[in-house]
Amino acid sequence: MRAPSRTGASLAPSPLPGFVLSGIALPGFVLSGIVLSRIVLAGIVLALSLVMPPRPARAQASADTLRIAWRDVIADPTPYYSALRATLVLAHQAWDGLLYRDPETLQIKPAMAASWKWVDDTTLDFTLRPDVHFHNGDPFTAEDVVYTVSTVLNDPKIAVPSNYLFLAGAEKLDDLHVRLKLRRIFPAALEYIAMVLPILPHAYRERVGAEGFAQAPIGAGPYRISRVDGLREIDLERFEDYYPSSPKSRPAIARLAIAQVADAASEIDQLLTGQADWIWQFNPDQIPRITANPDLLALQAESMRVIYLGLDAAGRTGADNPLTKVKVRQAIFHAIDRAAIARQLVQGGARPLDAPCFPTQFGCDAGAAIRYDYNPDEARRLLAEAGYPDGFETDLVSYILPQWTEAVSGYLQTVGITPRLNQLPTAAAIQRTADGRSPLALGTWGSYSINDVSAILPYFFTGGSNDYAGDPEVAALVVAGGSVTSADERRRNYSAAIRLITERALWMPLSTYVTTYGLRRTLNFRPFQDELPRFYLYSWK
Repeated sequence: MRAPSRTGASLAPSPLPGFVLSGIALPGFVLSGIVLSRIVLAGIVLALSLVMPPRPARAQASADTLRIAWRDVIADPTPYYSALRATLVLAHQAWDGLLYRDPETLQIKPAMAASWKWVDDTTLDFTLRPDVHFHNGDPFTAEDVVYTVSTVLNDPKIAVPSNYLFLAGAEKLDDLHVRLKLRRIFPAALEYIAMVLPILPHAYRERVGAEGFAQAPIGAGPYRISRVDGLREIDLERFEDYYPSSPKSRPAIARLAIAQVADAASEIDQLLTGQADWIWQFNPDQIPRITANPDLLALQAESMRVIYLGLDAAGRTGADNPLTKVKVRQAIFHAIDRAAIARQLVQGGARPLDAPCFPTQFGCDAGAAIRYDYNPDEARRLLAEAGYPDGFETDLVSYILPQWTEAVSGYLQTVGITPRLNQLPTAAAIQRTADGRSPLALGTWGSYSINDVSAILPYFFTGGSNDYAGDPEVAALVVAGGSVTSADERRRNYSAAIRLITERALWMPLSTYVTTYGLRRTLNFRPFQDELPRFYLYSWK
């Protein structure tokens, strides 16, 4: 068998099977004095021929209310019970953590904690701010930190337990001092504490219970949740007693009104008909419709997220699954033109990927990855050698845009693999994969915006519900990479893991992800690469 090339020039990208899309120019863009090389400002074209009036009860700037529409449905606003990006976004508005990561510099700053220090390699002591209160007026103390850590370590409903495997527990030293114990050396600990450890109110949540908290949640963030209307709407209002020492600052906009809509068409309609002021994650094909309205703006920005194809190398969906054979998986790597998908479908400056991580993440060594050129003939040869000269059928589960799913399906069909498409809502697709029922799974992973490969590789390769590789050698390297303080040793372990992951074709990165945003021109908005809109930083013009 011919080994896949690591250094050879890739073939020129071919047209997507069944797709003919015109290109879009992608110049750099300077916004608020910061060069955002992958942000595209779409220009004004013509006014829409039909504009319906907005809901008078939620008149945008005049009522100081930012109306948001998104397709993700948050069934329970509790920050830890969903892997949806929208849940993380909501958490950063309504909750705070001990630490805060600056979105521009990526530096870790004090938040609910005034300071911290390392006692030893696995012990962190925090001094808490005395002026922090939860939305119901309860003072924040060490008890709340201990309760939160205990919850994430013991509650079976935690959606992404791999985010907290580094924690061993928390100990109250006194009301304003708390100690966190780590299970092992974990160099990215401060990043995780800042990004994925929002503090829950101990006394209030114990009093109302988990179900009561879902209906009337409180945190200590710049906005407080004022109303949860089933699965349809979540309203927030500025928390007037927000602690002035917070690095987030007091919000300029008084209220947020989030509509959780059923589908992409509804989301676009909300913006075009004046019912929403801000949307995101829509198909870039819709940009001309948005910019045809002189009151609207469309942006594209590369995000700290990757689009991937998961493959059942471990045989979780059946021992006779063809995907358990390495040559079959390598054939799939050769069958899909990642460069064309990035350029023609994702657009906005998306980049094809060889390594299973986002390029800026610590430990993401693209040079260690085996490179697979787009080569359908090689794919067919490998399938024949694996015993499938006529190809085979399998299931392809996806929650990404249907056009992207169909493109991947088209490439596979070209070499003889016939996918049965299962296009599902995000939560349903994620659950099906976690249950071990996805031979091929198309998805995206944003690493909870953590700029370290410890936020992506353990999720897919260390035995959790999303591990379809089942490779103990890879798992050991990934664990080792997150268990030492030496940066060089961490890099060596992660590089070795990346080489094996790609050599054995265990998990296929397709491209970086470009987030689309649609908004009113009256909104001062800037996207951040970590894909976390910070509504508390935005204002009306």
